[in-house]
Parts: sequence; C-alpha cells; structure tokens
Amino acid sequence: MSTGLLAAIVFDFDPYLRLGDRAVRWETLAIAAAVLVGIVAMAVIAGRTPSREQWIGEEEPPEEEREGPWHLRRDDLLFILLGAVPGAVVFGRLGYGLLHLDYYGTQWRALLDAGQGSMELTLAVAGGTLTAIYVAALLDAPVGRWLHVAIAPLLLVLGLGKAAQALGGSGQGEASAAAWATAYAPPGPWGSPGAGIPAHPAQLYEAAMTGAVLLLVIALARLTPLRRADGRLYAVGVGLWALGRGFVASTWRDPEVLGPLNAEQVICLVVAAAFLGGAVAMTRARRRAPGAPVAP
Repeated sequence: MSTGLLAAIVFDFDPYLRLGDRAVRWETLAIAAAVLVGIVAMAVIAGRTPSREQWIGEEEPPEEEREGPWHLRRDDLLFILLGAVPGAVVFGRLGYGLLHLDYYGTQWRALLDAGQGSMELTLAVAGGTLTAIYVAALLDAPVGRWLHVAIAPLLLVLGLGKAAQALGGSGQGEASAAAWATAYAPPGPWGSPGAGIPAHPAQLYEAAMTGAVLLLVIALARLTPLRRADGRLYAVGVGLWALGRGFVASTWRDPEVLGPLNAEQVICLVVAAAFLGGAVAMTRARRRAPGAPVAP
C-alpha cells in the first residue's frame, strides 16, 4: 500500500493468490473465512445458551430426566443455516432487480439467471431471516433463542465480509478528493468500475459501521432487558445495521430515486422499519403476557 494519486490511498497489490496455474481472489478467500468464523462463533454461543427459559426460582431438572441437551442443539444449526440460503438468494436477487429497475423492469426473467448480476445485501439478510425462522419452526426449535444467538455472528460476518471487499476493489463509493479516499492501481482486475479513481471507501465505512453496531448489540445484551433471549435483540441489531447501511449508501454512485435517496437507501429504510417495528411489537406482546418467564 502506498499514498499518492491526488492524496488518495492507493492499493497496488495483486488481487489474486496464485498457486501454479491456479489463482483465487483474496477477496473470495477472505469472505469464505468470514463466513466460517461466523458459523463457528454461532455454534460456540449456541453451546452456551440454554434451550429454554426458566421461571424465577425454577431449578433445572435432573440430567437423567432431560429429553435432550440443556443447550441449543448444534445439529439444528446446520439445518437453520441451510434454510436461510433460499430466502437470502431469492430476496437478494429481488433487491438487485430493484437497484437496477431500469433494466430488470423490462427484462425481469434475467433475474433467474444466476450468472448475471449479483445480489442486494439488505433484502438478502431479511429474506434469509424469514426462511431460517420457518425452518427453525419446522424443527420445533426455540426460534427466539436462535435469533438471539445469531445476531452477533451475523454482524461479525457482515463486517468482515465488507472489509474483505477492499482486497478485491469491490464496493468503492463515489469519487472523492478526501485524504482517506482510496484507489486501486493497474492491472487488477478490480471489482469496481473506475477503481483507479480516488473514491470513498464505502466498503470500509460499512465494515466500521457494522463493527460499531456489533459492539452496541453486545452492550445491549449485557446491560438491558434485551439480554432476554426472545429474538428482540436480533430485530434491533438488524434494524440498526440497516439504518447504518442506508447512511453509508449515501456515498454510493447510485442515482437518486426518491427525493435525495437512492434505491439502496429506500430498501434499507423499509427493512429497518420492519425489524425495529417488530422489536417494538414483541416488547409490547411480552408486557401483555401474564407471568412471562425470566431468561437465565
């Protein structure tokens, strides 16, 4: 890494790991590593989370009388993760179509071609959440507790994944003359068009924002009633992340579609409203429920 080129930070490394005749992008490897770290983190947290809420003063039944392990089942985790995939793919493609509505509005069948275009992240997270919840319910797994377990690993994956994009030149924002603007030197190839032009490092902005939301979620899980493993922390975490992503999207190159907002910002606001509204609704429902149990 060196500095220059209109006061920008210039990346001039080879974006590929080369092994003989084979080459793999560093960005791809880093994203795969981030996903693996997230899965391992979720499995560890699940192994430390009781599978049910306890009433005040209630003791755990003797081990010989338990129907299964006291913690959340890690074999359920595999099915829940697999269940998240179709929702993430379908909603992610739908979101990508909304970002490029000028094209896909008339060529909507092209969304079915997985080799064309990409996926939009915000709706992918929302869609993956919905189908993961459906699979967890089919397994008769405690959905709220699994959501509570999932939020920190999810934010970890999202943050690391965004930071990994810097290794491939993907996710660059609009041109900028700021001293912290980044550019990529030839030959590449790099993930963003015009990667050699100094621009906002939007992917690094989003990684930092996601890290801040992760720290806030950890604090909420320790210091507030959201420590109850009932799914509200997940809804708050995703809602705050979506709001932050919408703010970062103001540095993107996308055109405005609704007042000063681009399409990604509109999507982020809708998703944030849905998740934060869900958290409020769950809180009201708990307050109305008589004799609600207290989580350990």
